[in-house]
Amino acid sequence: MAGEEAVSNKQVILSDYVTGFPKESDMKIITGSINLKVPEGSKDTVLLKNLYLSCDPYMRGRMSKLDKPSFVASFNPGEPLSGYGVSKVLDSTHPNYKKDDLVWGLTSWEEYSLIQSPQHLIKILDANVPLSYYTGILGMPGLTAYGGLYELCSPKKGEYVYVSAASGAVGQLVGQFAKLVGCYVVGSAGSKEKVNLLKNKFGFDDAFNYKEEPDLDAALKRCFPEGIDIYFENVGGKMLDAVLLNMRIHGRIAVCGMISQYNLEKPEGVHNLMQVVGKRIRMEGFLAGDFYHQYPKFLELVMPAIKEGKLVYVEDIAEGLEKAPSALVGIFTGQNVGKQLVVVAPE
Repeated sequence: MAGEEAVSNKQVILSDYVTGFPKESDMKIITGSINLKVPEGSKDTVLLKNLYLSCDPYMRGRMSKLDKPSFVASFNPGEPLSGYGVSKVLDSTHPNYKKDDLVWGLTSWEEYSLIQSPQHLIKILDANVPLSYYTGILGMPGLTAYGGLYELCSPKKGEYVYVSAASGAVGQLVGQFAKLVGCYVVGSAGSKEKVNLLKNKFGFDDAFNYKEEPDLDAALKRCFPEGIDIYFENVGGKMLDAVLLNMRIHGRIAVCGMISQYNLEKPEGVHNLMQVVGKRIRMEGFLAGDFYHQYPKFLELVMPAIKEGKLVYVEDIAEGLEKAPSALVGIFTGQNVGKQLVVVAPE
């Protein structure tokens, strides 16, 4: 391999397994080197230049040593973190990818990544929107919002929809998707700024700051005197307990995540599950990957809505790979406003 092909490659690695709330010091920045060519004899391999990286709550579980089976494996201490990102193909021996293709999907937290068997990379066919959108509204969070709301909950005009963690990467889209159908939508978030975003930018009918509500049951009864038809669950714990008391008969709950539980050594219990029986509530967990086969259908709905201004998206952008640890840690204390992502390299 020609010597001039080798370049430095900055990486974010996990220092050690994490318990409790993650800290920036749980990760460190190191610099290695990489050849900007796929090694000779490597079949179905692509070399990527990473442009944007996505900070997502599910990554918290991967930072711990998992002693039970999970839908994703733990990160390995001493190795780069991995997650969703937007990248440019620099070299490829895979028939589906060629030099200069733009892709989104799973990559490593580093400047350049060598990906073998890249079945989790999707080619970007429309670059007439910000490429960063493929970490959010046009990527995994968008597909999560679409699948959880439309496919699991089948919203109908006039139904009452509640979204927790509503200003985040997924929640802001769930609310807007529900409004497109003609639902009444309320969201909760953790600051006055985020509540204003929900009402004034994303078009929610109402919103509240859960940190200012000593009684979540009372807050939900105030916002939903008729009860809740659909709950998009991002929080868990006390919020889920309060929601169960306020669900309507034949209500639907799409369980996307439970961010209030991720950093607890002993998760909180749920006390109002009997409500599921009497109200005939359907409660279902799901993963974005369940809906990958519907990505073309999803784009047909979302892309025109973005270009016509019917959907808006707010991003919280950290500049530079060295900012990635603080950006990731920040999503667990609500530091981000909108979708948290990291710019690794200019487009």
